[in-house]
Amino acid sequence: MSRPEIRAFTPGDLDAAARLLAARHRTHRQAEPLLDTRHEDEAIARADLETALSLPEASGVVAVRGSSVVGYLLGAPKDFSIWGGNVWVEAAGHATEPEQPEIVRELYTAIAGTWVEAGWTNQHVLVPATDRGLVEAWFSLDFGQQHLHAIREVGSTAGVVPRSELTVRRARRDDIPVLAELELVLPRHLAGSPVFSRLPIPSLEEVAGELAADFDDPAYTTFVVEHDGHVIGDAIACSLEVSSSYVGPNRPRDTAFLGYAAVLPEARGLGAGRLLGEAVLAWARDEGYSRVMTDWRSTNLEADRAWRGLGFRPVFRRLHRLIG
Repeated sequence: MSRPEIRAFTPGDLDAAARLLAARHRTHRQAEPLLDTRHEDEAIARADLETALSLPEASGVVAVRGSSVVGYLLGAPKDFSIWGGNVWVEAAGHATEPEQPEIVRELYTAIAGTWVEAGWTNQHVLVPATDRGLVEAWFSLDFGQQHLHAIREVGSTAGVVPRSELTVRRARRDDIPVLAELELVLPRHLAGSPVFSRLPIPSLEEVAGELAADFDDPAYTTFVVEHDGHVIGDAIACSLEVSSSYVGPNRPRDTAFLGYAAVLPEARGLGAGRLLGEAVLAWARDEGYSRVMTDWRSTNLEADRAWRGLGFRPVFRRLHRLIG
């Protein structure tokens, strides 16, 4: 088969790209039915692409064979103060004709030089976790797995009940000092081996101040788990709509979000993390959600074991390449 012609993505390509994205999502849903059916609709897929194309400094390319668009790639940077020189290809940011995932290699080759010249060397792409061909195509471009987005049914989880010597309850304002300590558990853990995150870690005072200011926000529900009368862990639940990390095909309707969970290092091994996860599942059921999503760094072995053990299934792999 002849190599496609690669050119810049224009608004005139939206309909053709939407057809490819809707078809990719239809195949993805065959593997994971909990994903949202809406994005199989080409009109919704087109809206997803319009959003991606409207982001500041967004750029992209399309692959054309004959008179047909057979693939596209769209990326845009996020906050430079957090990510440095970066570019993100979100869930709606790439698709190819079925059975032709190698086209993304041509697309990336055509635009990567422009991104690197702009200083966007910290590069990320979300890829359907079950699409082996696409995953392998990106792997062949020296992208590696960094992060997982996962989903599961709410199910018939029982309500929040004590387990052994552990007790779960809603957080209170007087918990803020220990909540601030717990807020730093994950970033400190991720800074170590084998994750080696370079994201800045805020001070305890900064975290406590933010928690105090936001504590009464009804968009978030915080649970804590106690052992011998002491808070040893917490978890935060909300609607997936609150998270800016989930857009397009990666944002199903009617979905709760397990946004954060942490257990003090000295209290690990008691089952507190699983109990907090079950509390969030029970909350999601009681709030009328039908599914729950969460995400984690795939090199965070504790999180990987905990959330897979609780039944979460990866739906998108965030792949990463750092060009040094």
